[in-house]
Amino acid sequence: MSIVTTETTERVLAPLEAALPELEALYVDLHRHPELAFTETRTAAELARRLTEDGFEVHTGIGRTGVVGVLRNGEGPTVLLRADIDALPVEEQTGLSYASTARGVDSEGRDVPLMHACGHDMHATWLSGAAHLLAASREEWSGTLLALFQPGEEAGDGAAGMVRDGLFDRVGRPDVVFGQHIVPGPAGWVLTRPGVIMAATDTLRITLHGRGGHGSRPETTVDPAVLAASVVLKLQTIVSREIAATEPAVVTVGSMHVGTAANVIADHAVLEVNTRAFDDAVLLRLRKAIERIVNGEAAAAGAPQPPTVEVVASYPVTANDTAASDELTEVFRGHFGAEATMPAPLVTGSEDFSEFGRAAGVPSVFWLVGGFDAQQVITAMTEGRFETDVPSNHSSKFAPVLHPTLRTGVETLVVAALSRFARPGVAEGR
Repeated sequence: MSIVTTETTERVLAPLEAALPELEALYVDLHRHPELAFTETRTAAELARRLTEDGFEVHTGIGRTGVVGVLRNGEGPTVLLRADIDALPVEEQTGLSYASTARGVDSEGRDVPLMHACGHDMHATWLSGAAHLLAASREEWSGTLLALFQPGEEAGDGAAGMVRDGLFDRVGRPDVVFGQHIVPGPAGWVLTRPGVIMAATDTLRITLHGRGGHGSRPETTVDPAVLAASVVLKLQTIVSREIAATEPAVVTVGSMHVGTAANVIADHAVLEVNTRAFDDAVLLRLRKAIERIVNGEAAAAGAPQPPTVEVVASYPVTANDTAASDELTEVFRGHFGAEATMPAPLVTGSEDFSEFGRAAGVPSVFWLVGGFDAQQVITAMTEGRFETDVPSNHSSKFAPVLHPTLRTGVETLVVAALSRFARPGVAEGR
């Protein structure tokens, strides 16, 4: 049960209607000015400015471009609300009047188009709005609020980088961590799930070493193209023959680069492999199997040296504390109604949100918020057209509707925080 009353929640949220135009303007501004992982300087500066205006103690540059606002408001629990802020190298094709035309330089030095194709601009707007409402209603609650804007989620090291950079030494350790993600579900819906909600994933870069030469004399070479083809086929046996059917897992070879001309046998090939599982132990088994296979195939081909296997990015399983998730689900049902508080499916996408709760040793809860026209989504679902007609996260056509999406995401964060804070004058939070 929430320790605050429905009346308290209504008073805290009362100014939200008047704040929506300003939040819409913030969202449009962030959407027009996306920034890649760890380059979010403009975004971070704007969010820090708003926190400062709301009376937060503001810490910047954590994990390179991370921002945390601290609002100490008497005795009680410390609640961390998290939003991610980075964009993707995607060329926007939404047709929106505020569509991004920005470009940037990626980690490989390439000029790329930029887009908030995963909704992090909405996440940042939600948290900025929630922080503003909670700061304006300090007489209604007691405790400490940490409003954390995380860089580099798409790069896989944003959350861990903030922790390594002394996050909790700088701002204090939370008692609970809350976060959320926009999804192509009906706007106004909130989806929760106890336990595992999102998959763990590894991205591996594998360099296979051969011996190059002229295409007319293959007998003098070790052809990395043939080796790469053999590796790709062999990797497909890991899930089908090494992982139990009761343990979901995915191995995808998403990129393969070898050679520069038809009559030249290259001296190396580079594969980029992505693996996913709902258990960190299964993910580790996938990685070990990949390493064994690529080394074995290279040896069989007579490669002049063993392959190089580099972990480019790694995300842990996103697992919700069961008791905390169940409790928050009941709070959401009380606020949004049972018809809008739905069970979340297992999501094969990945997040680094859970790094914060793990590092702090406290419960964390992550939920999903629908952001697309409800009738369009429901019709597509019932007619079996959801996968083709509703753009997913990371799509160049990913375009959430602003209303009621803005309101719902702000409300979820405010309601979650108030479910943990103490009443004014009450020393302990629970």
